[in-house]
Amino acid sequence: MKILLATACVSLALAAIPAFAQNAGRITTGTGPAPKAADGHPDLSGLWSPQPNFSFDIGKALKPGSTIDPLPWAAKIAAGRHAKEDPEANCLPTGVPRVAPYPWKIVQNKNLIVFLFEGNIHTYRQIFMDRREHPRDLNPTWFGDSIGHWDGDTLVIDTVGYNDRFWFDYTGRPHTEQLHTIERFRRPNLGTLQEEVTVEDPGAYARPFTLKATMGILGGQEILEYICNENNRDLDHISDKEALEPRGQ
Repeated sequence: MKILLATACVSLALAAIPAFAQNAGRITTGTGPAPKAADGHPDLSGLWSPQPNFSFDIGKALKPGSTIDPLPWAAKIAAGRHAKEDPEANCLPTGVPRVAPYPWKIVQNKNLIVFLFEGNIHTYRQIFMDRREHPRDLNPTWFGDSIGHWDGDTLVIDTVGYNDRFWFDYTGRPHTEQLHTIERFRRPNLGTLQEEVTVEDPGAYARPFTLKATMGILGGQEILEYICNENNRDLDHISDKEALEPRGQ
């Protein structure tokens, strides 16, 4: 059981180390068929363990044949960043495709799918299944505007309208408000969620790149309260090396 002390909240960069290990111990390795929703599509609902590479270094999650090619200004920005400056470590949302190192939950119905995140500040995403276009005048936000549809048994999420404030990972990879992501989620069996996300940002990267992740379900568990911004005293102690090379990984 996690012990979460609001009066001694450590940064997510260092808390990620025991969090990922603990998640691994809670994963249910279900081999039965994926459940179906009332509309016949796969039911992705459940509490899922995050993929470590989607937090620490997305370069380790690349789909074979895909490369991350930052423009010169983006490479320079990333090289000059330090872990204690990370927006996520400062209790701000992760954006996409990054995830916090804590469980996250999918709540699904026909017209709306919601992602609920345990870590950080209990942030959430809404995926609208009942419309096909993004609003024309979007106010840039941390998670953007997401619309979804089913392609067979695959949930496809198209998102635009991001702000440029979050980092892609602990290495400090930046992006611009031109960011556009296409996520594809599949549940091939009871205990497995597969994600593939294509990232396109011509303002910061020479070409799109695609990331892949496999996540396990956390059976019999529920989201716990985690309030990152309550008395976070540890930021000044974070070293870049510890953030990027966590112990036990």
